[in-house]
Amino acid sequence: MSETIAVIDFETNGQPVSYGGRPTEIAAVLVQDGRIVDRYQSLMNAGVYIPLEIQTLTGISNAMVRAAPPVQRVMAEVFEFVGNYPLAAHNASFDKAFWDAELLRQDRQRKQEFACTMLLSRRVFPESPNHKLGTLVQYFDLPISGRAHRALADAEVTAHLLLRLMTQLSRLGPAAAFDSVTHQLLTKIQRRPRAQLAQCLAEHHEAMMLD
Repeated sequence: MSETIAVIDFETNGQPVSYGGRPTEIAAVLVQDGRIVDRYQSLMNAGVYIPLEIQTLTGISNAMVRAAPPVQRVMAEVFEFVGNYPLAAHNASFDKAFWDAELLRQDRQRKQEFACTMLLSRRVFPESPNHKLGTLVQYFDLPISGRAHRALADAEVTAHLLLRLMTQLSRLGPAAAFDSVTHQLLTKIQRRPRAQLAQCLAEHHEAMMLD
């Protein structure tokens, strides 16, 4: 059985964390054995105003978040849902900032790393026109379950992209098996330049042989 990875996606009020940005919706999907096995999604009320352009982009209105559960309850639920599973997101620096900020508000601290499907796609799929999520969805004809810029639809399509990346990596070099493509390997690859991909896979295979 392969490890479980939690893929998350936030929708927000359009401001970065450093300028008072807060989440308006979150989704987390659990990926295991090459498929999505569980899901969590909720709007949340963090008491922030959503500008019109962000409402148009996401379809999330101020009325919707006013009627949503409080942010503290939603984040406590999703933290419990994710637990200690390793994390993944597309453009993970964005989601990581919100995840860590909301953890801090509940006196918690993240222990697991984020794998970033945007960084990984740059290394594994350099032929893609660009590495925006929407472009990669079209380029690989990934399954779409809902409107873009809604948390669950984006988390699910990111999960499908993650599985596509893992499958491709399992075919390269000496890794040669889906289960050998671990979250730890993904985080190693995203820290290395594209030219060192084969070397990174070889080092991972050698380390597995020594275990």
